[in-house]
Amino acid sequence: MPRPLCSSTALTALLLTAAPALAQSTSAESVLRIGMTAADVPTTTGMPNNGFEGMRFLGYPVFEGLVLWDLSRTDRLATLRPGLAEKWEQAPDDKKTWIFHLRQGVRFHDGTAFDADAVIWNLDRYFKQDSPQYEPPAAGITRARAPLLAGYRKIDDRTVAITSSGPASYFPYMVVYLLFTSPASFEAAGRDWAKVGMLPAAGTGPFRITGVRPREAVELARNPGYWDRNNLAKVDKVRLMPIPEANARIAALRAGQVDWIEAPAPDGLASLRQAGFTITTGSYPHVWPWFYNIGAANSPLKDVRVRQALNYCIDRDGLVTFLNGTAEPAVGWLKASDPDFGAPQNRYRLDPERGRALLAEAGFTDKRPLSLKVMISTSGSGQMQPLPMNEFLQENLKQTCNVDVSFNVVEWQVLLNAGRAAPDSPSLQGANALNVSSPSSDVAVMARYFASANVSPKGFNFPQWTDARFDAALKELAEATDPEAIARATRAAHERLVDDPPWLYIVHDLNPRAMSPRVKNFVSPQSWFVDLNRVSVQ
Repeated sequence: MPRPLCSSTALTALLLTAAPALAQSTSAESVLRIGMTAADVPTTTGMPNNGFEGMRFLGYPVFEGLVLWDLSRTDRLATLRPGLAEKWEQAPDDKKTWIFHLRQGVRFHDGTAFDADAVIWNLDRYFKQDSPQYEPPAAGITRARAPLLAGYRKIDDRTVAITSSGPASYFPYMVVYLLFTSPASFEAAGRDWAKVGMLPAAGTGPFRITGVRPREAVELARNPGYWDRNNLAKVDKVRLMPIPEANARIAALRAGQVDWIEAPAPDGLASLRQAGFTITTGSYPHVWPWFYNIGAANSPLKDVRVRQALNYCIDRDGLVTFLNGTAEPAVGWLKASDPDFGAPQNRYRLDPERGRALLAEAGFTDKRPLSLKVMISTSGSGQMQPLPMNEFLQENLKQTCNVDVSFNVVEWQVLLNAGRAAPDSPSLQGANALNVSSPSSDVAVMARYFASANVSPKGFNFPQWTDARFDAALKELAEATDPEAIARATRAAHERLVDDPPWLYIVHDLNPRAMSPRVKNFVSPQSWFVDLNRVSVQ
């Protein structure tokens, strides 16, 4: 049975009680207050936990990478742009090595210089277990996001080389997740990462951390010395507040305690609009699935017919209606309209007859129904509305294909940790599937979620899924340089993700947010991330 959850009434009362501490500054400073979906503030050492919500608010705004996302447009998927590296290229004599030319004149928030030594120090922090600065939680996150990184070296003060385990045309899309913290922060905290997070730590970004209150808030302030003088932040301060319950976030917005909330409850959108609040939505590379646990001993999901059957048993259109149109049906890792979707043999839709037939072929009938235990979260980055959505699916699967589903409800970070566990790990508590939302932004993400070389705990291939044709297509596109060859191989790879599904594909989120009319100039890019620099508060 799901564990008891704090009610929205109780959470709202807590917020109201805390109102004096969270009230808008009485000075002339502009303060943007954001209600996150996380149950706690993300970690603040420079590689935040809590998934991509942590990266969204306590990653890129504070701690940057050699490569950054271009979040300036809404009419296309976010692409890469130069960050702490002005440019990069593959080494002319080695396709596995990339050369990064560092930007000059960049300083951390503490005034120390960003240079090649700082890059190597941070990479040792993630990838060298015997280094004094090795940080196991941050290393686990980083290694899973950049599983191909095999080595690195300093060429000179302004140049570093990073080597992948094999040729990978998409390797810069992994480098984008390597963030950099000032080595001086580690020394100032007595070489204790737990203390670094409360210093606070220094990055190079447009905002700096000024205060950390676990379970309550993180305070950011504009960095007036930011290296990109054309992209200085418009607000003076940002306050990030964890409010995991959707209706409590709405109550906080209505009460004027926050200016911006992530993932408002869909049934509250109409009334928020009527009250003058701004609702933003937009397509972005996101899929809300169940990860099948194929690798566990005696898993019924080892049989591809079961995995396909479930994809024919769910009512995606009904769930979209239930979500008040804030999502669209998912019939693959990519959207069906994506040019790289390909032409798979299976085009999933609600087809209980076909689903039941496939289950029967696999030995599951009304007399011996399929039973699944799914680990889900109470909230979290990209998790949309996990409790009501999963309850919808539970009833849906029982009615259409007589599948019995039970849930183990945990906090978001616990679920993320489970996604990097071995298939029979005690931490999974016997789960046959995990409900973890996923980016679908680029081939690098595809590789780390589905390549056989990246099975958990090394990478994000939690299902322990292997498909020779997928791996062959991935190898082809990794070694290719011609865009048409890369596109052709990407389509072939995605076709295998549909026909031999490692996941139950459910919906693509439309990324709803609700904001006070005081919030201006927000751009909703086709990305998990946002550019807080552009936003102003009037």
